[in-house]
Amino acid sequence: MPAETNGVEGYSPPTSDFGGALPLYQKKGGWRLNKQNKQQVVTEMHEKLSKAKAVFLADFRGMGVEKATTLRNDLRNAEVEYKVVKNTLLELASAETDAAVLAPHFKGPTAVAMTYSDPVAAAKVLAKYAKEQQATFKLKAGVLSGKMISVPEIQALSELPSREVLIAKMLGSLNAPATNFVGVLAAVPGSFVRALNAIRQQKEAN
Repeated sequence: MPAETNGVEGYSPPTSDFGGALPLYQKKGGWRLNKQNKQQVVTEMHEKLSKAKAVFLADFRGMGVEKATTLRNDLRNAEVEYKVVKNTLLELASAETDAAVLAPHFKGPTAVAMTYSDPVAAAKVLAKYAKEQQATFKLKAGVLSGKMISVPEIQALSELPSREVLIAKMLGSLNAPATNFVGVLAAVPGSFVRALNAIRQQKEAN
């Protein structure tokens, strides 16, 4: 399958992923961006990566148009921006951002999911699709708070309570003793740290 198909069955991109039409030129094998348009993609992607609270990479090789559209819609509902970007452009765009640590994973078909609000909500959607679409959608890695996280760590992140659940718990604890409120605040970060430590210890044991 030519690179210009972006690995998605039936894909024919006369426009860019970046919010509108970019002038493309046609060459044998498909559509390509010219130098000016590549720079535009890099600049816009750099801004997005700089603002993102968390970034996740996935290989979507073989995912059909219908599944890809459903995934995009579910991510959009979770306030996650999902882009398909050529690895060479992604490497340039990630320079001097937290996502630069993901460079070793800029190989093969690469989709980028960026969240500016709730990393847990993003991880939940991505982990769900990775589990249900194992043959066509595979997580590669992610970056959270400047640190690269592995696929098992993304899965651990997806098992944490969502922002809405945390807010509900905190609001519910306002009418309870102060110790309950402190407990709610302390429990979630601790559970994530313990999950990451367990994964790390398991890797070291192996």
